[in-house]
Amino acid sequence: MDKIDAKKLLGGEFSLIFDNIDPIIQELKLEKKSKILDVGTGEGRMAIALALNDYHVLTGELESDESKYAKKNWLKSAKKAEVDHLITYTPFNAEKMPFEDKSFDVVFISGALHHIEDGQAAYNESVRVIKNNGKICIFEPNLRAVGVIREKKFADHPDAVDPREYNSVHKLSLEIKKTSFYDAYIFQKVE
Repeated sequence: MDKIDAKKLLGGEFSLIFDNIDPIIQELKLEKKSKILDVGTGEGRMAIALALNDYHVLTGELESDESKYAKKNWLKSAKKAEVDHLITYTPFNAEKMPFEDKSFDVVFISGALHHIEDGQAAYNESVRVIKNNGKICIFEPNLRAVGVIREKKFADHPDAVDPREYNSVHKLSLEIKKTSFYDAYIFQKVE
């Protein structure tokens, strides 16, 4: 299914998020065979956006997460968009990932870092599992977006975090891209 049809089929909220993250996915110019990890599946928007770009994605979240943000029916949406075959789900803890060092080309954390109890540990693990020259792409809602989320969906939604605070030890290179909904922090491990 093409992106336009998927956006129509999955609805306005997916379409808004997709329009904010897809241009950044495009700018990354990832190889189609890239090993990609999506941390914090939620409603599956990042995994589906990546799959709509023909990438294979491994995604997951804590199996024990009972928050209102976790365990959404991402698979139903992925099937509707006809990309479920490109997405593999496995539960894991972002603060202690079960993956080997330097396993992934890119780690995406979209709208999830501010929900993780120990953001520093999740960032450290992301650095550990990316290959040399790999990237960590963290999308955090901007102030306007947090206001909209609180008004329309979750009144008690937490503030976004600034992932630059977690980079002081690692000193990965950083590029920031701003969208109407997200601030995208693109860290690269250069060795």
